[in-house]
Amino acid sequence: MPNGVRRGGPEGGPDRSPQQVIAASLRRERLRAELSLTEVARRAGIAKSTLSQLESGTGNPSLETLWALCGALEMPFSRLLDPPRPRTRVIRAAEGPAVFSAEADYRATLLAVSPTGVRRDIYRVAAEPGRRRTSQPHMPGAVEHVLLGTGRALVGTATDPVELGPGDYIAYPADVAHIFEALVPATMATLISEYA
Repeated sequence: MPNGVRRGGPEGGPDRSPQQVIAASLRRERLRAELSLTEVARRAGIAKSTLSQLESGTGNPSLETLWALCGALEMPFSRLLDPPRPRTRVIRAAEGPAVFSAEADYRATLLAVSPTGVRRDIYRVAAEPGRRRTSQPHMPGAVEHVLLGTGRALVGTATDPVELGPGDYIAYPADVAHIFEALVPATMATLISEYA
């Protein structure tokens, strides 16, 4: 779990101004909907430059403008100031939606879908029992995915880690303190860090 530096509080947290929270929410929702600045502005009946300013956190929107943007993005108004938080998900080795090959003894199980506009970094983790690896919160909205290959490990948020065995998968918010603790020798995993 690479160390990260928290820049401000979590989305909607005390270290971010309302304009910054709205800016991040508008950009996130526009990317989720896979719409351009031009298209969202057209649907909302506002100038593209106005939307650009709002997404950069430099605009001072009226309530009417924000309502129009929520309509254009098909999102509830509350999501502007209280965005959805990532949650912990666990998929055990024999679980999850699988697709089977007709030509070979082969199956693929979907563990996670990459959101639009997200960067993913992939790491191989090798860990031994002893000291727990604790990572400080990464940037707001960060999510980590761990697929355990061998061994056993305690993984997840520092307040609610989950014991994993070979083939188990977990996703958890990484903008809070989180841990990886090998419980047996030669524990290996694939770690994916996801950033907006």
